[in-house]
Amino acid sequence: MTPALAEFFATHGFDPAQPSALQPDRRFTPLMRAAKEGRLDVVDELLTWGVDVSVANADGCNALWLACYNGSHAIIDRLVQAGIDIDRQNDSGATCLMYVASNSKPDLVKLLLERGANPRLANHDDFRAVDLAASLPCLRLLRAAA
Repeated sequence: MTPALAEFFATHGFDPAQPSALQPDRRFTPLMRAAKEGRLDVVDELLTWGVDVSVANADGCNALWLACYNGSHAIIDRLVQAGIDIDRQNDSGATCLMYVASNSKPDLVKLLLERGANPRLANHDDFRAVDLAASLPCLRLLRAAA
């Protein structure tokens, strides 16, 4: 374990013996927290350790959701390369693509589509990413993908 990773675990109260475990509040694993903070160095080391990228938090979101919140293209790419479910639907049926479209993040809409996100999936209210697009650039990207 590098000093940076040891400090990360200590700062956030993670147990190094359980690098894929959710914290007691079920909000974050080390990978989720690192993705949210934009810590590519920590994400890379955790993936090298072989952490479980399929773990979802209490809301049903995986680490890719937190990477999309942060907006780091490099972290999103690393997680996709590691096999994370790009189309994971959370407890309300929303995908990361729906999230970034509804938050007017066209660069992330484009990136997720390029990496294979499915624009045809619908949430529990039967809305697709194109229906949730909060800006014209997002809407154009999603219409072109459909």
